[in-house]
Amino acid sequence: MDWGKGILLTIFAFVAFIMVLVVISVKQDDIHLVTENYYEKEIKYQEQIEREKSASTLEREVLVYDGASQSMVLDLPVGAKGNLQLFRPSDARLDQELILEITEAGKTLVPLKNLKPGYWRVQLTWSEGGVDYYQEKKIHI
Repeated sequence: MDWGKGILLTIFAFVAFIMVLVVISVKQDDIHLVTENYYEKEIKYQEQIEREKSASTLEREVLVYDGASQSMVLDLPVGAKGNLQLFRPSDARLDQELILEITEAGKTLVPLKNLKPGYWRVQLTWSEGGVDYYQEKKIHI
């Protein structure tokens, strides 16, 4: 075989390899965004910053993960209303959202035993006394 045929075969092999990669990437349907409406959330980001600042001024830790009981411990006052979001970055189909309304004094336990083991982002947005708050924890179950 001479040089011309070798170079030509190398080019054909490279083009075939690239075509295989393109076909694989086009057929892949298991790609999830962290959130579907990310543009709306980006616009409201300043409000999010204000909520985080408000939460940092509190003298208590509101969102705590208890690894022994595999649950989130929420330290919220009676009358607080909020939203607890459980995000699984590797698979958006496992995401969960819980609406909270605290009616009893003391700490509230949210069991997480039914969640798939792995990395989770837990986001708590709540309102108490007319002020909005936000706190986030990254946990590994």
